[in-house]
Amino acid sequence: MANDDYTAQLDEIKAAVVPEMARLSVFPKFFGTRFMLVGESAIYNWMGALCSSYDGGLWNFYELSNGGFYMAPCDVEKFDVIVRRNHYTGTMSADAAGITACLFAFGQLANQTAQPHIIDLYYKLREYALRHFEASEIIAAID
Repeated sequence: MANDDYTAQLDEIKAAVVPEMARLSVFPKFFGTRFMLVGESAIYNWMGALCSSYDGGLWNFYELSNGGFYMAPCDVEKFDVIVRRNHYTGTMSADAAGITACLFAFGQLANQTAQPHIIDLYYKLREYALRHFEASEIIAAID
């Protein structure tokens, strides 16, 4: 594949909100039944660790056209994000903060489990994050 074709393919990654009636199948689909509760918990835990103002709430789930997934809070517009281990501090939209929390969670689970499908989740979401309108903030936070 030519480099231009690869770039065009990345530019075309789309996020679609998972309909309410399909939400119960999301975690088994992307994490498998063995890791679905661990995956869900890791995302919420990372959000709490990164955003001191986060105290739960409603989330949207998104499926990506490249086969990836992420979720983001939908009842708060912006979050202050602090990553102590790399000294990142910034304000992000709820969507970007959710992507950041998911990337940390997916990375943690990939390291803990070495499961190919979880490693793929990380890289597919990272591909999408690189094209996000807040890509520079997300990448700075996870770097």
